[in-house]
Amino acid sequence: MIYITRKEHFNAAHKLYREDWSNEKNEAVFGRCANTNWHGHNYDLFVTIKGEVNEETGFVIDLKELKDIILESVVDKLDHKNLNLDVDFMRGKMASTEVLAMEIWKQLAGKITERGATLHCIKLYETANNYVEYFGE
Repeated sequence: MIYITRKEHFNAAHKLYREDWSNEKNEAVFGRCANTNWHGHNYDLFVTIKGEVNEETGFVIDLKELKDIILESVVDKLDHKNLNLDVDFMRGKMASTEVLAMEIWKQLAGKITERGATLHCIKLYETANNYVEYFGE
């Protein structure tokens, strides 16, 4: 078993806000992240897959294919978008980094499995100091 990681980058805006809460409660719980005028991040996405190396190609998966899957399924849908308003797979969900990582997993797992590999981990950096890791559990 070998693990390989592809890094991609996207920029997106969001706010953390619950419609069923008052502005005061949203601000108390989410602080500046509940800003009514939104805020943005420069996200770094690390997608780690695992599998056996194909003896003919030397690959677990062709990295060009992995790049295309990530771009078409995730980055093209997220880059320079508002996570709360513009992204189909985030509609109706809290736009936290934790939820975003889990939803990215859902976009990628099946497509990677179709190529003979397994999605191992999504690591999503929201800032240089804050990131989440999700293993599909």
